[in-house]
Amino acid sequence: FSGIKRRSKVPGVMITQYIEELPEGMTTPDFTRKPIALTIQEGKLAIFKAKVTGNPAATVTWKRAKGEMNDPQKFQNKYDPTTNEHTLEIPKVSSDEADTYKCYASNEYGKAVCTVVLNVIEGRAHILKADAGKIIVTFWYAGKKVEEKKEGDIDDSVWELLLSAEKKDYEHICIEYGITDFRGMLKKLAKMKKEKEEEQAQFIQHLSNLKPIEVKSEDAATFELEMELKDPNSRIFLYKDGIMIPFSKDIEGEIKHGLKQVGKKYIFTVKSLNPEDAGIYQVDVEGVNIFSTDFKIPPVEFALKIKEVTAQEREDAIFECVLTQPVSKITWTLKNTPLSNNEKYEITCSEDKLVHRLRIIDCMPLDAGIYAAIAGIKSSSAWLIRHFPDICIMNHCNTYLKQRNKTQRYVKMITVLELLMTNFVHKSPADPGVHFSAGLEDCKAIVGEAAELVCKLSSADCKGVWSKDGNEITASTEGMTISKEGVVHKLTITKVTEEFAGKYRFEADGRKTECVIAVEDPPRFNAKEIEAFANPIVVKHNHKATFKIPFIGHEPFKVQWYKDGEELTPDSHCKIEISEAESRLLLTKLQRKDTGEIKIKVKNEFGTVEAISNLVVLDKPTPPLGPLEIVEASANCIEVKWRPPKDNGGCPIKHYILERNQIGRNTWKKIGLIPSEAHYRDTDVDHGRRYCYRIRAETDEGISELMETEDVQAAYPGQPSAPKVASAFKNCINLAWTPPTNTGGTSILGYNLEKRKKGSNLWGQVNPTDQPIQAKKYAVNDVVKGMEYEFRVSAINISGAGEPSIPSEFVFARDPKKPPGKVIYFKVTDSTYTTLSLSWTKPKEEPGVQDEAKGYFIDVRPAENTEWDRCNTNAIIMTSYTVKGLKSMAMYWVRLIAVNEGGEGEPQELDNYILAMPPPVRPRFTDSKIKSFMVVRAGNSARFNINFEASPCPDVIWLKDGSPVSKHATISNAEGGSQILIPSADRSDTGIYTIIVKNIVGQETFSIEIRVTDEPKPPGPAELDENVPGTVTVSWEPSPDEKRDDRLHYMVTKRDSSKRTWHTVADRIFNNRFTACNIMTGREYQFRVYSKNDIGLSAPSESPKWLITCKKEKFTLNIPESKTCNLESPPRFMVPLKIHTSPQGYECYMTCAVRGNPTPHVTWYRNNVSLNTNTNYYITNTCGVCSMLILRVGAKDMGEYKVIAESPLGRAECTTNLTVRAGFPSTILEVVLYL
Repeated sequence: FSGIKRRSKVPGVMITQYIEELPEGMTTPDFTRKPIALTIQEGKLAIFKAKVTGNPAATVTWKRAKGEMNDPQKFQNKYDPTTNEHTLEIPKVSSDEADTYKCYASNEYGKAVCTVVLNVIEGRAHILKADAGKIIVTFWYAGKKVEEKKEGDIDDSVWELLLSAEKKDYEHICIEYGITDFRGMLKKLAKMKKEKEEEQAQFIQHLSNLKPIEVKSEDAATFELEMELKDPNSRIFLYKDGIMIPFSKDIEGEIKHGLKQVGKKYIFTVKSLNPEDAGIYQVDVEGVNIFSTDFKIPPVEFALKIKEVTAQEREDAIFECVLTQPVSKITWTLKNTPLSNNEKYEITCSEDKLVHRLRIIDCMPLDAGIYAAIAGIKSSSAWLIRHFPDICIMNHCNTYLKQRNKTQRYVKMITVLELLMTNFVHKSPADPGVHFSAGLEDCKAIVGEAAELVCKLSSADCKGVWSKDGNEITASTEGMTISKEGVVHKLTITKVTEEFAGKYRFEADGRKTECVIAVEDPPRFNAKEIEAFANPIVVKHNHKATFKIPFIGHEPFKVQWYKDGEELTPDSHCKIEISEAESRLLLTKLQRKDTGEIKIKVKNEFGTVEAISNLVVLDKPTPPLGPLEIVEASANCIEVKWRPPKDNGGCPIKHYILERNQIGRNTWKKIGLIPSEAHYRDTDVDHGRRYCYRIRAETDEGISELMETEDVQAAYPGQPSAPKVASAFKNCINLAWTPPTNTGGTSILGYNLEKRKKGSNLWGQVNPTDQPIQAKKYAVNDVVKGMEYEFRVSAINISGAGEPSIPSEFVFARDPKKPPGKVIYFKVTDSTYTTLSLSWTKPKEEPGVQDEAKGYFIDVRPAENTEWDRCNTNAIIMTSYTVKGLKSMAMYWVRLIAVNEGGEGEPQELDNYILAMPPPVRPRFTDSKIKSFMVVRAGNSARFNINFEASPCPDVIWLKDGSPVSKHATISNAEGGSQILIPSADRSDTGIYTIIVKNIVGQETFSIEIRVTDEPKPPGPAELDENVPGTVTVSWEPSPDEKRDDRLHYMVTKRDSSKRTWHTVADRIFNNRFTACNIMTGREYQFRVYSKNDIGLSAPSESPKWLITCKKEKFTLNIPESKTCNLESPPRFMVPLKIHTSPQGYECYMTCAVRGNPTPHVTWYRNNVSLNTNTNYYITNTCGVCSMLILRVGAKDMGEYKVIAESPLGRAECTTNLTVRAGFPSTILEVVLYL
C-alpha cells in the first residue's frame, strides 16, 4: 500500500496518507503557510519560512534537488515555538545554493511536501542616496543561475505572461516563444488559471482592468491594474525577468521604477527608458503573482524626424516621420497625451510601415502645441503653430467700424478682436511659451478622505489659476488648499464631500489642462465600532446572541451576514434587522455547534466593506478521548493517561471524575475528583487483577458523558514478538525476538524459551527454569539433526511470566541449503483482459551450487513503474500460476523466483513485456447471412444487430452516408456485437449505414441500406389522349411521394368493354406517361394508375372511359386578326422636383425626369415667370432629364419653381420651393464685408 495522495487546500502542496482510515482526532500533516520563492543577491542571508499542522505534531525536514544539505553551518534548520514557524536559513548564499528545495512535514499517518525555488543574483550592490534620506538599492547583475530546460519545456515567465494576456494574444505569444503544442498549452493554462485564482484569493479581494505596458510619453512607460487588497498592509513586489527590482511610491522622484496608487488603481511607471528595460515585468503580492506583462523595445531609430508645422485656421496640418525599421504602429501625443484615430486625428502609415503620418483635421487655436511621435523608446517632437492675418487687417477693421454707428454690439466686437490680436500677434511663433510636461488625470475620491490634483509645467516662473466647473478657486476657498513646489502645482482637498465632484481646470499662460473628480461614497465602519465588534460574544447553551454595528455610506446598501463563510438567511432562530445606518443580527436557541466566525458584509455601488467577530457558545464538555495509555502496571500500582475532551465546551477543565470496576464484579467504586491533568496513579490494586475505569470531565458548564476504558491488568508483561530464525544448522538453531510493548509496569527480568517438534502437542522449556534468558536472542543446541521444530518465548517481570508469544515458523535442524537456480521454459500459456496464465519447469539441481526448489514467487511490474509487486504472499509448489487483477490493455513485465530453505534464487524474466489482453484476432463478422437491405415503415423503429469477434476489444464506429450518425440513433456496443436502433424512424433516416470495427490488428467494415418509407399516396387524375391512331396515351399527375422516394414507380392496368376484367399492361414506370397499343375502334376502354414502392401499392387513380368511333371531324385552322402597335403617350413626370434649402452664396442644382411621345416641350418658371431665356440660370434637357443650375444663390432666388411639359397629347407640371439660408462670416474680412 503506497498511500492515498491528495492535494492540500494550499496550492502546490501534495499530501500522502499512509493508512485508509485515520483514528479519531488524528490528522495528516499539512501546510498552513508554505515557503515563498526567493530571489536574492549573492552573499545575503536566504530564509525560507513554513507553518505546518498535524496530530501528532509533524517533523519538518528539507531537501534539495541537486546536492546534499549535510553542512549544519551552511543549512540551518530552526523552529520557533512561539510563532510555530519552521525556518531554513542559508547564510552568505552563493550561486551553488541556487536550486529547487523541498520541504517535508511528516508524522506516523502521512506526509506533506511542497517545493520552492531559490534564485541567486551574481553581482554587486550599489547604494544610492535619494531625497528625504531615503536609501535606494540598485544592482548591477553579472548573471543569474537558471535551471536547464529540456527541449519543449516552457519557461515559467512565459506561463505568467500567458496567464495575464487576453485570448486574442495567445497565438502570437506561442509563435514568439516557440510553443507548438497549442492544445496542450490551453489545457495546462486552464489548470494554472484555476490554481492562480485560488492563490490570489488569499490576498486579493478584487482584480480587474489589467492594462499591458505601453510607452505613454517620450521617456516613460506605464502599466496599470485595479486591485483591492484584503489587507492594506500586504507587501507589493515588482520583478523584471524574475529578478526583484526596487521601486518608489513617489513617481516624481529620481528612482527609475515608481508606483502611484489612486484609490483601487495601481499605476507602475518605468522612466528614463533604454534598451535594457525590455523584458517581462511581474507584480506580486506577498509572493503570489498577480499580473505579468511583456515590454518589447524594437531596435528602431528615426531616419527623418517630424518638423515644425504652421497651419491656417480651419485647414489641415500634417506631421510625417520616417523610421529605419518597419513598425506597424507608433504612438502620437499632444502635450504628453496619447492620440487615437477619430474625427479630429487621422493616423496612417505606408505599406512598408516605414513612413508614419498624423493629420490634424480642421485646425483650431486649441490644437496648437508640441506633438511627439514615439517609436519604441525613441521619440521626435515638433510644434504646431497657428498662422494669423496681418495686423493691418485689424487696423482697417477698426477704422471701418468706428465710422459706423457705434452701438453696443459693434463696440463689443472691436474689443474682442483687439484682445485676440493682442494675444497672438505680439507672441513670436518661434517661442511656444510655457507648456504642460504632465497634465491632470481623472481620479476617484472617497467621501471623508483627502484628494490631490497634481500637474507639472515646463517653467517654475509661471503662475496658474485653478477652477472648478468654470468657477475660480482661490486660497480662501473652503476645503481646498493650493500649493506650488517649483514646476509642480497641487490642489489638495482636505476632506472630500459630494460637492467636490466635477470638472477641474488649471490654466497657465494660455495653456490649460482638465480632469474630472468622481466622488465615491462606499460603505465604511468607524474604527472604534470595528474594534468593539471584533470582541467575541460568549453566551451559554440555548441562550441568544446579538451582533450590531453602524455604518455610513451612499444608499442603497446590500447587507449580508455570514457564519463560517455561509450566508445567513432569516428563519425561526435567525433574525436580521437593517435600519438606515445600522444592521443587527439576532441568533436564538444557540447550540455549541453554532460557535464560529460571524461576518457582516455591506455593499453599495461604490464598494464593499466587511467586519468580523466571533461567537462562542458555552456547553458541557464532550467525553474524554481514548485509548487509555498505560504508563505503569506493576503488582501494587496502575498509572494511566488519557486525552482531554475534543471540545471542552468553551470552558477550561476543572477536574475529572473517576470510577473503577474490578473485572468480575458488578459494582463501581468512586475514586473522586482528579485535578485537570489527564493522568491518574491508582495504588489500591491487587496483584494480577484486571480493572476498568469510567472517566468524566467537569467544567463550570457541567459534566460530560462518560468514557469507559478497556481492561487494564496489574503486573504481568505482554507478549514478545514471535521468534525469528536467524540461522539453522544440524546441531544448532539461532533465534531472536523483540521485547513486549507492555512491560507490566516494571522492567523485564528475562525470557523463557520453549520448543515443540512438528506433530507434537507438548512444549518443552529450552532454558533452565531458574535461569531466565537475559538477551533477546538464543542459540538452541538441544536439537536432533533432520527434525523440524517451532519455538515460542514469554517475558518475565517481578510479577512472573506473561503470556507466550505466537509460535515461530517451523525450521529444520540441518545445515543451510543453497538457493535454487533459475526456472526453465518459463512461458505464457493464456491471457485475458484481467488474467495471465504462466507455466514453467523446475530448475535443475547441482550439488554444492544450487539445491532443489521448494516453492515459487511470481512478481509483476507495470511498465510505468520501477518497483516489482509480488502476486502470491506464500510460495506455491505447482509449476503453473494464473495472475489476476490486471488492468485491461496495460503493459506488464513478469518474472519468476524459485525459493527453498536457503533463500531466493535468481529471478527469471520473460523476454518481452506482456499486454493484458486475449491473443490478437483481426476483426471478423460472424453472422453467416447478413442482409444488406432493410425497408422500414415510417413511424416504426429500425433495429439492426451484427455480431463479430476481435481481440483486443475493437473500436466500433457507425456512419450514415459516410458521416457520423445523428444523436437520434442509439448505438449499443457489447462484447462480440453491436446494435443500431432508430426509434420512430422517418424518411430522413434513409441511407447507407456502415459499421467499422477496428483494433491494432486490422479493421473490417459492413454496409446496410436502410430505407424508411410509407404506403405511397395515389397519383393525380389520369387523362387519355390519342396521338397516333390505334393507341391511347395515359398521362397523370405525379404522386406527392415521388420527390421523397426515389424508388417509387407506377403500374397501369386496363379494362375494355369486351372482357370487363382488369389486367396489368405496364409496371415499373418511372415517368408520368404510358402509351397503350392495339386499341380497337368500337370498344370502350378504361385505365387505372397505381403508385408503387417497397411497402406496396397505393389506391388507384382511374381515367375517364375511352371510346373510339370511325367518324373523324374536319380539321379547321383559325388565324386571329393582327393588331397595330401605337407607341404614343402624353407627357408624364417620372421623377418629380425635390424641395431645396441652400446656403446663401452657394450653388443650387435642381433636376427632374419627364417622359412622353412625341417629345414634350419643357419650360421652367419661378413665381410663374419663365426662366428659359434668363442667362442667370443654366437649363438643360437631356433625354428627358431636365436640370437647372443656379451658380450663386441669393435672397432674390427664393420662391416657387415650376416645370411644365407640353405635347399635342397633353400637358404635365411639377412644382417645388427654394429656401435660402443666411451664412456666417468665418474671417475678419468677411465680417467687414458683411457689415
